[in-house]
Amino acid sequence: MILVVTGTDTDVGKTVVTAALAACALGTGARVAIYKPTQTGVEPGQGGDVHSIGDWLGNSPALTLEEGARLADPMAPVDAALHAGGIAAAEALPTLADHVRRVQGLALEHGVVIVEGAGGLLVSLTLTGETIADMARALGARLVVVTRPDLGTLNHTALTLEAAVSRGFADGVLVLGSFPAEPTALHERNRTNLRELAERNRWTWVPGPPAAAVAAAEKETTQRILHAAGRKLAPVFDDQPAVAHAASSPGAAG
Repeated sequence: MILVVTGTDTDVGKTVVTAALAACALGTGARVAIYKPTQTGVEPGQGGDVHSIGDWLGNSPALTLEEGARLADPMAPVDAALHAGGIAAAEALPTLADHVRRVQGLALEHGVVIVEGAGGLLVSLTLTGETIADMARALGARLVVVTRPDLGTLNHTALTLEAAVSRGFADGVLVLGSFPAEPTALHERNRTNLRELAERNRWTWVPGPPAAAVAAAEKETTQRILHAAGRKLAPVFDDQPAVAHAASSPGAAG
């Protein structure tokens, strides 16, 4: 099974949700691979998002962690490449077909592959404008959109779901990335509204990990929290739908 995780914005909790999904799959005995097409904002030698996930989950031998490209500037992938090395660096980014081949290769050896995007659904991965949505379509993956409970989330989430559904993702999953331990009335109303928004689009709604899920000082506590959150995310793995017209999507390997 291949999952593609994206968000309605940056810093909505994609990496923590990806970790919880991996914990859920590992808990079933599956071998799991996590692939980050482009890691930005990290210098050579530093740990990126996938390495954080590995640390949180105790670096399980059943977990494979890979990146497609790495760029130091904390920008969208194409902008980070342009800033680092101009047009030549942007042209050197992996193509959509490159990413698809990497993921398909991982899928041959793992029961579950989770792709964590950079930024939102329509952030360009390549100089030609191919996005994580294009990648998910090319892979026939199930799309997981992570959202937040704060002010402004309803419009961001509605626009993201509209874009996803219009691209053939008729049955994706909407996950609330984090929910505060002491929610305000705004948080409570937004949680209800977001669940209803998912239902109107015939998407699955799943509560995600709690706020500060990976803030514990002890690794064993972090693992316990992520595995508990992962059990709530089990519906993500149920009855993976076919993505409409995925086989004819641009950039598919072949």
